[in-house]
Amino acid sequence: MSSPKIIDDKSQHCIPFLLERLATHRARYPTNTPPFILGLNGVQGAGKTVLVSTLQSTLRSPPYSLSVATLSLDDLYLTHAQQQALAKSHPSNPLLQHRGQPGTHDLTLAEEVFSALRAGRQTAIPQYDKSAFSGQGDRVPVSQWETVNGEGQETVQVVIFEGWCVGFRAWEESVLRERWEDAVRRREEGGSGYRGRLGYVRFEDVRVVNEALGEYDLITDQLDALIHIDAQDLHYVYDWRQEQERTLRAIKGTGMTEEQVAHFVDGYYPSYELFTETLREGAFKPVPHTTSASAPTSGCEGRQLRLVVEKSRKVQEVIRI
Repeated sequence: MSSPKIIDDKSQHCIPFLLERLATHRARYPTNTPPFILGLNGVQGAGKTVLVSTLQSTLRSPPYSLSVATLSLDDLYLTHAQQQALAKSHPSNPLLQHRGQPGTHDLTLAEEVFSALRAGRQTAIPQYDKSAFSGQGDRVPVSQWETVNGEGQETVQVVIFEGWCVGFRAWEESVLRERWEDAVRRREEGGSGYRGRLGYVRFEDVRVVNEALGEYDLITDQLDALIHIDAQDLHYVYDWRQEQERTLRAIKGTGMTEEQVAHFVDGYYPSYELFTETLREGAFKPVPHTTSASAPTSGCEGRQLRLVVEKSRKVQEVIRI
């Protein structure tokens, strides 16, 4: 069974938004304009890859003819050896036993890459091979990374940075505990009312991820705008990820079983439950009870576009934040 074709009905909303924010960016920096950095968030299978490809090809073509670089949060994962060491140092935390959660990315590398791009210096764009080590993954050798801003190359004007938790903000610990306790209570009450995963993990394990996410502000604070592909029901991620894997099995003849896919998504779901709300409030808008609540409020209006999609991934609502 092949997955349904993802129809791009998102770029018609995103292109005008992006061009407007780019014009504002250039007006703010009339000389020595740094690249415009666009964040793109969406749960797994929501259509990020298709949208990134469309945005990139559109911006690179006339009449815009912009130099565009793309970077995925996935390409900033720790090396295989570093991930193994992280898992070993938190042996009882299931959220850190494999790549995915905040804490499993190389933020030092991220800062180096973003700083180089901002300065217009020659930059090697990291790459990650998810198939390495029987699917555990590892970073591709630096010698194979694509280079931008090199000699004879046009300086990058737009950077598209995509990932499943791009723009997430950490909660203050007291609020984190309240939300975790609420999830545990709903799980213990039984019935079909609770479909999440947060209520099945220990608070200590969630707290480690939340603390790690606080460090990701160094990336989020560099974004000039953000597009959020939001699902009407976060549980769609299970079906979307199953569709992706069925396609992969059909093409490559191998892939995860349905049970393995469900287990894989389970590892991400606590963070979807916890942090999607902060993104819906606005990544640039200081949200009470988050670690970014003291961030400056000026200039945050209108910098985020939220596209709410239904199960077939079609846009149902467009919200400017």
